[in-house]
Amino acid sequence: MNVEKLVEIIGSDFYTGVPDSQLKALCNYMMHKYGIDPKHHIIAANEGNCVALAAGYHLATGKVPVVYMQNSGEGNVINPVASLLNHKVYAIPMIFIIGWRGEPGIHDEPQHIYQGEITLKLLEDMGIATFIIGKETTDGEAAEAMNEFRNVLKAGRDVAFIIRKEGLTNAPNLEYKNKNHMVREEIIQHIINASGEDPIVSTTGKASRELFEARVVNGQSHKYDFLTVGAMGHSSSIALGVAINKPNQRIWCVDGDGAALMHMGAMAVIGANKPNNLIHIIINNGAHETVGGMPTVAESIDLVKIALACGYPNGACVDNFVDLDNVLQAAKGRGELSFIEVKCAIGARDDLGRPTTTALENKKNFMKYLAAL
Repeated sequence: MNVEKLVEIIGSDFYTGVPDSQLKALCNYMMHKYGIDPKHHIIAANEGNCVALAAGYHLATGKVPVVYMQNSGEGNVINPVASLLNHKVYAIPMIFIIGWRGEPGIHDEPQHIYQGEITLKLLEDMGIATFIIGKETTDGEAAEAMNEFRNVLKAGRDVAFIIRKEGLTNAPNLEYKNKNHMVREEIIQHIINASGEDPIVSTTGKASRELFEARVVNGQSHKYDFLTVGAMGHSSSIALGVAINKPNQRIWCVDGDGAALMHMGAMAVIGANKPNNLIHIIINNGAHETVGGMPTVAESIDLVKIALACGYPNGACVDNFVDLDNVLQAAKGRGELSFIEVKCAIGARDDLGRPTTTALENKKNFMKYLAAL
């Protein structure tokens, strides 16, 4: 259905969320209509952050907010939904718009399969009423569902519109870009050149896809890399766990700005433990590029100062390949926890592929390689 019509039917004037490719029509519409406007539209760090922010909006205005997200974010909202919104606690009404990745019967990537299977069950368990929107859903059907939802919301309960693939249409055409010049795929090649045969843990999204394809182009084995295809925001914690238990082996983490923001507390834990064999790299393009390019707040914060404040012994920010190669070599020879922020342009090849090995194969090959070190 037409995304503008759905927004009209819902009738809320405040949206907050984490972008999703299945909700690109909605995300682009929000950016076209409001941009980033604290009164009407905020892209938050993670889905739980969205729920709390929306709860604050309701407390201050008495009105019903909307939270949008991919279904993978349901895990991040379980706690605030159950212990904050629930009618047995504060009875805070909220409308969710959720992209249904991994819907049963629809081909999708491995990290979405199980999440897709349990999407509706999780919402049911949390007491959230649902209505599914697909390509054939009419305006009248959506309006009728919203009319029914209003009674649910008045009782201090929560509701959700579940969006199937291509369920929302008529997205405004927006181009997301920044002033940076380095391309992520080339940045990853430079990291590979510096890391040699050291293990790499890479974040979810295009970074892992580009790392996989770089190994193919180089004629290298994939055994060196753990591709965190799901669990956004957790690659640095995985890398920390590996580094602590392989103290004599240098470990590299290739992270993204959206992922780092999603669970930034991980940086405090890394800084407190100070593994001297971990190099943490955040490729920062200030965007949720994998799901469409909508902005993060990473362009307006100082990640290096944050890392230093969290206890990292050193940190550097680079925006060109000469400096990148220098800081990579310095980190490699330093023998202590290192942090590197790399300023990156938005964009990737149109023909960028996906890993041709399964997630289970990736895990087994990586573990076998680690065991031999």
